[in-house]
Amino acid sequence: MLESVLHIRHLGKQDYESVWHAMQHYTDNRDENSPDEIWIVEHTPVFTQGQAGKSEHILNPGDIPVIQVDRGGQVTYHGPGQLVVYPLLDIKRLKVGVRQLVTHIEQSIVNMLKRYDVEAYAKADAPGVYVEERKIASLGLRIRKGCSFHGLALNVDMDMSPFQRINPCGYAGMEMIQCKQLGGPQTVEEAGKQLIETLSHELGLSNLVHHQGLPESL
Repeated sequence: MLESVLHIRHLGKQDYESVWHAMQHYTDNRDENSPDEIWIVEHTPVFTQGQAGKSEHILNPGDIPVIQVDRGGQVTYHGPGQLVVYPLLDIKRLKVGVRQLVTHIEQSIVNMLKRYDVEAYAKADAPGVYVEERKIASLGLRIRKGCSFHGLALNVDMDMSPFQRINPCGYAGMEMIQCKQLGGPQTVEEAGKQLIETLSHELGLSNLVHHQGLPESL
């Protein structure tokens, strides 16, 4: 069956805007026969501000560009050493609600970190994943035509200082943490491999097909 196959696309290091527009294009042009995909990427430094984002949460962006985007949530930072995962899923076909999808994503991160004896958890009132009240993963989705895009960002081994230029996810003083500090996965590649295993399990999709780069149609 079509919906039992999950295509994993490894994009390497990419600028944010080109991948964002590719996600929009894929979502806008997909139909009931389009496969579900997960895109794995590292971005060059960028702040992204969600649809409900408030400018006061951007304190001092400096030389890092700020891009207004069409996902939920406030402002966050993406940069090298952070694992970014975009689930492009037909949630209607998968019979998964939006809240359920968020829970699946959060739980997949919690389960992945548990493999490294890192006790992480989600919060009902603040999407993302936390360790000892410090945020290790941010989450922001958009649903269009019953399909998801945007996704999650897991801090692995990165320069954390740009987070000090913003109120991460709209929370002043929110402390961010990364896998490297906790004995979790030490590279983006390792984190990506482990997270795809737990995320595909959470979604009930075990038939994975791996690709390098974006779909040829884009």
